[in-house]
Amino acid sequence: MTAFRQTAIRSNLMRRARIINDIRTFFNRSGFLEIETPVRIPAPAPEAHIDAQESGAWFLHTSPELCMKRLLAAGYEKIFQICRCCRQGERGGRHLPEMTLVEWYVAGLDYLFLMHQCEALIQFVADGLELNRMLTYQGQAVDLTPPWDRMTVAEAFQRFGGMAVQTALEKGCFDEVMGLAIEPQLGLTRPLFLYDYPASCGALARLNPDNPDVAERFELYIAGLELCNAFTELTDPVEQRIRFEKEQRDRKAAGKRVYPVAEPFLQALTHMPPAAGNALGIDRLVMLFCDAATIDAVVAFTPEEL
Repeated sequence: MTAFRQTAIRSNLMRRARIINDIRTFFNRSGFLEIETPVRIPAPAPEAHIDAQESGAWFLHTSPELCMKRLLAAGYEKIFQICRCCRQGERGGRHLPEMTLVEWYVAGLDYLFLMHQCEALIQFVADGLELNRMLTYQGQAVDLTPPWDRMTVAEAFQRFGGMAVQTALEKGCFDEVMGLAIEPQLGLTRPLFLYDYPASCGALARLNPDNPDVAERFELYIAGLELCNAFTELTDPVEQRIRFEKEQRDRKAAGKRVYPVAEPFLQALTHMPPAAGNALGIDRLVMLFCDAATIDAVVAFTPEEL
Protein backbone atom coordinates (compact mmCIF):
# COMPACT_ATOMS: atom_id res chain seq x y z
CA MET A 1 0.00 0.00 0.00
CA THR A 2 1.33 3.46 -0.89
CA ALA A 3 2.29 5.59 2.10
CA PHE A 4 0.90 9.10 1.75
CA ARG A 5 2.35 11.99 3.74
CA GLN A 6 -1.17 13.41 3.84
CA THR A 7 -2.36 10.40 5.82
CA ALA A 8 0.14 11.11 8.59
CA ILE A 9 -0.93 14.73 8.96
CA ARG A 10 -4.69 14.16 8.86
CA SER A 11 -5.20 15.39 12.43
CA ASN A 12 -3.29 18.59 11.63
CA LEU A 13 -5.44 19.26 8.57
CA MET A 14 -8.58 18.67 10.59
CA ARG A 15 -7.38 21.16 13.20
CA ARG A 16 -6.46 23.58 10.41
CA ALA A 17 -10.03 23.47 9.10
CA ARG A 18 -11.37 24.17 12.56
CA ILE A 19 -8.99 27.11 13.05
CA ILE A 20 -10.00 28.68 9.74
CA ASN A 21 -13.66 28.25 10.64
CA ASP A 22 -13.07 29.91 14.02
CA ILE A 23 -11.23 32.82 12.38
CA ARG A 24 -14.19 33.35 10.07
CA THR A 25 -16.61 33.12 13.00
CA PHE A 26 -14.61 35.69 14.99
CA PHE A 27 -14.79 38.29 12.23
CA ASN A 28 -18.42 37.59 11.39
CA ARG A 29 -19.38 38.09 15.04
CA SER A 30 -17.29 41.29 15.14
CA GLY A 31 -19.33 42.85 12.34
CA PHE A 32 -16.78 42.44 9.55
CA LEU A 33 -17.77 41.84 5.95
CA GLU A 34 -15.94 38.97 4.28
CA ILE A 35 -14.82 40.01 0.81
CA GLU A 36 -12.87 38.53 -2.09
CA THR A 37 -10.48 40.41 -4.35
CA PRO A 38 -8.65 39.21 -7.49
CA VAL A 39 -5.59 37.02 -7.02
CA ARG A 40 -4.18 38.09 -10.40
CA ILE A 41 -3.38 41.80 -10.62
CA PRO A 42 -1.53 44.10 -13.05
CA ALA A 43 0.70 45.83 -10.48
CA PRO A 44 1.76 44.61 -7.02
CA ALA A 45 3.07 46.90 -4.29
CA PRO A 46 6.74 47.46 -5.15
CA GLU A 47 8.42 46.30 -1.96
CA ALA A 48 12.16 45.74 -2.44
CA HIS A 49 12.29 42.56 -0.35
CA ILE A 50 9.16 40.82 -1.72
CA ASP A 51 9.04 39.35 -5.23
CA ALA A 52 5.72 38.69 -6.92
CA GLN A 53 5.09 35.59 -9.03
CA GLU A 54 4.51 36.49 -12.66
CA SER A 55 1.28 35.32 -14.32
CA GLY A 56 1.47 36.22 -17.96
CA ALA A 57 1.85 39.98 -18.18
CA TRP A 58 0.27 40.33 -14.71
CA PHE A 59 1.18 39.00 -11.24
CA LEU A 60 -0.26 36.79 -8.51
CA HIS A 61 -0.79 39.05 -5.54
CA THR A 62 1.64 38.90 -2.63
CA SER A 63 -1.15 40.30 -0.45
CA PRO A 64 -4.69 41.55 -1.11
CA GLU A 65 -3.69 44.88 0.45
CA LEU A 66 -4.01 47.22 -2.53
CA CYS A 67 -7.50 46.06 -3.51
CA MET A 68 -8.75 45.95 0.08
CA LYS A 69 -7.64 49.53 0.67
CA ARG A 70 -9.54 50.57 -2.44
CA LEU A 71 -12.63 49.10 -0.77
CA LEU A 72 -11.93 51.24 2.30
CA ALA A 73 -11.79 54.25 -0.02
CA ALA A 74 -15.17 53.19 -1.42
CA GLY A 75 -16.75 53.36 2.03
CA TYR A 76 -16.32 49.86 3.49
CA GLU A 77 -15.37 50.18 7.16
CA LYS A 78 -14.66 46.67 8.47
CA ILE A 79 -13.53 44.00 6.01
CA PHE A 80 -11.60 40.75 6.12
CA GLN A 81 -10.40 38.16 3.64
CA ILE A 82 -8.96 34.66 3.88
CA CYS A 83 -6.94 34.05 0.75
CA ARG A 84 -3.93 32.49 -0.94
CA CYS A 85 -0.92 34.71 -1.63
CA CYS A 86 2.23 33.99 -3.64
CA ARG A 87 5.81 35.18 -3.26
CA GLN A 88 8.78 34.05 -5.27
CA GLY A 89 11.75 32.44 -3.58
CA GLU A 90 10.13 31.86 -0.20
CA ARG A 91 10.71 28.24 0.77
CA GLY A 92 11.93 26.87 4.06
CA GLY A 93 10.77 25.33 7.30
CA ARG A 94 8.54 28.35 7.97
CA HIS A 95 7.97 29.62 4.42
CA LEU A 96 6.04 28.55 1.34
CA PRO A 97 5.89 30.28 -2.04
CA GLU A 98 2.08 29.97 -1.78
CA MET A 99 0.63 30.74 1.63
CA THR A 100 -2.72 31.39 3.31
CA LEU A 101 -3.34 34.74 4.98
CA VAL A 102 -6.20 36.35 6.84
CA GLU A 103 -6.05 40.07 6.20
CA TRP A 104 -8.37 42.61 7.77
CA TYR A 105 -8.90 46.37 7.84
CA VAL A 106 -10.80 48.77 10.08
CA ALA A 107 -11.51 52.41 9.27
CA GLY A 108 -10.95 55.13 11.84
CA LEU A 109 -8.58 53.16 14.09
CA ASP A 110 -4.83 52.61 14.42
CA TYR A 111 -2.24 49.91 15.01
CA LEU A 112 -2.65 50.04 18.79
CA PHE A 113 -6.28 48.99 18.43
CA LEU A 114 -5.20 46.15 16.14
CA MET A 115 -2.90 44.79 18.85
CA HIS A 116 -5.93 44.27 21.10
CA GLN A 117 -7.96 42.80 18.24
CA CYS A 118 -5.14 40.42 17.35
CA GLU A 119 -5.03 39.25 20.96
CA ALA A 120 -8.77 38.67 20.93
CA LEU A 121 -8.67 36.73 17.65
CA ILE A 122 -5.96 34.31 18.72
CA GLN A 123 -7.52 33.85 22.15
CA PHE A 124 -10.83 33.04 20.44
CA VAL A 125 -9.11 30.37 18.37
CA ALA A 126 -7.31 28.99 21.43
CA ASP A 127 -10.56 28.85 23.41
CA GLY A 128 -12.19 26.95 20.54
CA LEU A 129 -9.41 24.37 20.82
CA GLU A 130 -9.92 24.24 24.62
CA LEU A 131 -6.30 25.13 25.37
CA ASN A 132 -7.14 27.00 28.58
CA ARG A 133 -4.93 29.88 27.36
CA MET A 134 -1.76 27.81 27.63
CA LEU A 135 0.13 26.84 24.48
CA THR A 136 3.07 24.48 24.23
CA TYR A 137 5.15 24.81 21.09
CA GLN A 138 8.25 22.66 20.57
CA GLY A 139 8.67 22.24 24.32
CA GLN A 140 8.15 25.95 25.07
CA ALA A 141 5.17 26.83 27.29
CA VAL A 142 3.49 30.11 26.33
CA ASP A 143 0.86 31.86 28.45
CA LEU A 144 -1.78 33.44 26.18
CA THR A 145 -3.47 35.40 29.00
CA PRO A 146 -3.81 39.08 28.08
CA PRO A 147 -2.44 41.67 28.01
CA TRP A 148 0.46 40.46 25.91
CA ASP A 149 3.95 41.95 26.07
CA ARG A 150 5.01 44.90 23.93
CA MET A 151 8.51 45.99 22.93
CA THR A 152 9.77 48.62 20.50
CA VAL A 153 12.21 47.63 17.76
CA ALA A 154 14.74 50.03 19.30
CA GLU A 155 14.46 48.24 22.66
CA ALA A 156 14.82 44.82 20.98
CA PHE A 157 18.04 45.83 19.23
CA GLN A 158 19.54 47.12 22.45
CA ARG A 159 18.47 44.08 24.48
CA PHE A 160 19.07 41.25 22.02
CA GLY A 161 20.88 42.70 19.00
CA GLY A 162 23.93 44.13 20.73
CA MET A 163 23.66 47.43 18.85
CA ALA A 164 21.44 50.42 18.25
CA VAL A 165 18.86 50.04 15.54
CA GLN A 166 20.32 53.02 13.68
CA THR A 167 23.73 51.33 13.68
CA ALA A 168 22.20 48.21 12.15
CA LEU A 169 20.55 50.30 9.43
CA GLU A 170 23.79 52.14 8.65
CA LYS A 171 25.74 48.87 8.44
CA GLY A 172 23.07 47.23 6.28
CA CYS A 173 22.58 44.36 8.73
CA PHE A 174 19.11 45.18 10.10
CA ASP A 175 17.42 42.07 8.64
CA GLU A 176 20.31 39.79 9.59
CA VAL A 177 20.38 40.91 13.23
CA MET A 178 16.61 40.76 13.42
CA GLY A 179 16.42 37.23 12.00
CA LEU A 180 19.38 35.65 13.76
CA ALA A 181 19.70 37.44 17.09
CA ILE A 182 16.36 39.04 17.94
CA GLU A 183 13.43 37.00 16.58
CA PRO A 184 14.41 33.71 18.32
CA GLN A 185 14.17 35.56 21.69
CA LEU A 186 10.70 36.98 21.19
CA GLY A 187 7.47 35.69 22.70
CA LEU A 188 9.07 32.72 24.43
CA THR A 189 6.84 32.66 27.53
CA ARG A 190 4.20 35.24 26.53
CA PRO A 191 3.22 36.55 23.08
CA LEU A 192 5.01 39.77 22.20
CA PHE A 193 4.15 42.67 19.90
CA LEU A 194 7.28 44.17 18.37
CA TYR A 195 6.35 47.69 17.29
CA ASP A 196 7.54 51.07 15.99
CA TYR A 197 9.79 49.95 13.16
CA PRO A 198 12.27 52.36 11.57
CA ALA A 199 10.57 54.63 9.04
CA SER A 200 12.46 52.93 6.20
CA CYS A 201 10.92 49.57 7.15
CA GLY A 202 7.28 50.54 6.64
CA ALA A 203 6.69 51.28 2.97
CA LEU A 204 2.89 51.41 3.35
CA ALA A 205 2.67 52.48 7.00
CA ARG A 206 1.95 55.87 8.51
CA LEU A 207 4.84 57.53 10.32
CA ASN A 208 4.28 58.27 13.99
CA PRO A 209 3.26 61.96 14.18
CA ASP A 210 5.14 62.37 17.47
CA ASN A 211 8.24 60.55 16.21
CA PRO A 212 8.53 60.50 12.41
CA ASP A 213 11.65 58.33 12.64
CA VAL A 214 9.40 55.32 13.23
CA ALA A 215 6.50 53.77 11.33
CA GLU A 216 3.33 52.70 13.12
CA ARG A 217 3.89 49.04 12.39
CA PHE A 218 3.95 45.91 14.54
CA GLU A 219 4.63 42.22 14.19
CA LEU A 220 3.45 39.54 16.60
CA TYR A 221 5.78 36.82 17.87
CA ILE A 222 4.81 33.67 19.74
CA ALA A 223 7.53 31.18 20.74
CA GLY A 224 9.96 32.93 18.40
CA LEU A 225 7.60 32.58 15.43
CA GLU A 226 6.49 35.68 13.53
CA LEU A 227 2.75 35.58 12.90
CA CYS A 228 1.56 38.89 11.49
CA ASN A 229 2.43 42.28 10.08
CA ALA A 230 0.21 45.27 10.85
CA PHE A 231 0.16 49.02 10.14
CA THR A 232 -1.62 52.21 10.74
CA GLU A 233 -2.12 52.81 7.04
CA LEU A 234 -0.51 55.58 5.05
CA THR A 235 -3.30 57.49 3.31
CA ASP A 236 -1.32 60.31 1.68
CA PRO A 237 -1.16 59.51 -2.06
CA VAL A 238 1.77 61.87 -2.66
CA GLU A 239 3.88 60.34 0.10
CA GLN A 240 2.88 56.82 -0.98
CA ARG A 241 3.98 57.51 -4.55
CA ILE A 242 7.35 58.80 -3.30
CA ARG A 243 7.83 55.65 -1.23
CA PHE A 244 6.86 53.38 -4.11
CA GLU A 245 9.37 55.17 -6.33
CA LYS A 246 12.09 54.58 -3.74
CA GLU A 247 11.19 50.88 -3.53
CA GLN A 248 11.35 50.68 -7.34
CA ARG A 249 14.83 52.25 -7.30
CA ASP A 250 15.92 49.75 -4.67
CA ARG A 251 14.56 46.89 -6.76
CA LYS A 252 16.38 48.14 -9.84
CA ALA A 253 19.63 48.53 -7.90
CA ALA A 254 19.28 44.93 -6.70
CA GLY A 255 18.78 43.69 -10.25
CA LYS A 256 15.10 42.90 -9.67
CA ARG A 257 12.15 43.60 -11.93
CA VAL A 258 10.63 47.04 -11.65
CA TYR A 259 6.85 46.68 -11.41
CA PRO A 260 4.19 48.74 -13.20
CA VAL A 261 2.73 51.60 -11.18
CA ALA A 262 -0.41 50.69 -9.20
CA GLU A 263 -2.13 53.84 -10.38
CA PRO A 264 -5.75 52.95 -9.44
CA PHE A 265 -4.58 52.28 -5.88
CA LEU A 266 -2.69 55.59 -5.64
CA GLN A 267 -5.71 57.46 -7.00
CA ALA A 268 -8.01 55.76 -4.48
CA LEU A 269 -5.83 56.85 -1.54
CA THR A 270 -7.20 60.37 -1.99
CA HIS A 271 -10.53 59.05 -0.68
CA MET A 272 -9.27 56.52 1.87
CA PRO A 273 -10.13 57.26 5.53
CA PRO A 274 -7.69 56.80 8.41
CA ALA A 275 -7.44 53.05 8.90
CA ALA A 276 -5.36 50.15 10.16
CA GLY A 277 -4.76 46.73 8.66
CA ASN A 278 -3.23 43.42 9.64
CA ALA A 279 -2.06 40.35 7.69
CA LEU A 280 -1.76 37.17 9.74
CA GLY A 281 -0.24 33.95 8.44
CA ILE A 282 -2.72 31.12 8.90
CA ASP A 283 -0.14 28.43 8.08
CA ARG A 284 2.10 29.59 10.93
CA LEU A 285 -0.83 29.94 13.32
CA VAL A 286 -1.74 26.33 12.57
CA MET A 287 1.90 25.34 13.14
CA LEU A 288 1.65 26.79 16.65
CA PHE A 289 -1.63 25.13 17.52
CA CYS A 290 -0.51 21.77 16.08
CA ASP A 291 2.96 21.97 17.68
CA ALA A 292 4.41 21.41 14.21
CA ALA A 293 8.12 22.06 13.72
CA THR A 294 7.75 22.85 10.01
CA ILE A 295 5.13 24.41 7.79
CA ASP A 296 5.05 21.24 5.66
CA ALA A 297 3.20 19.44 8.46
CA VAL A 298 0.16 21.73 8.25
CA VAL A 299 -0.47 21.97 4.50
CA ALA A 300 -2.09 19.35 2.29
CA PHE A 301 0.53 19.69 -0.48
CA THR A 302 4.00 21.15 -0.63
CA PRO A 303 5.39 22.56 -3.91
CA GLU A 304 7.68 19.55 -4.26
CA GLU A 305 4.71 17.17 -4.30
CA LEU A 306 2.96 18.82 -7.24
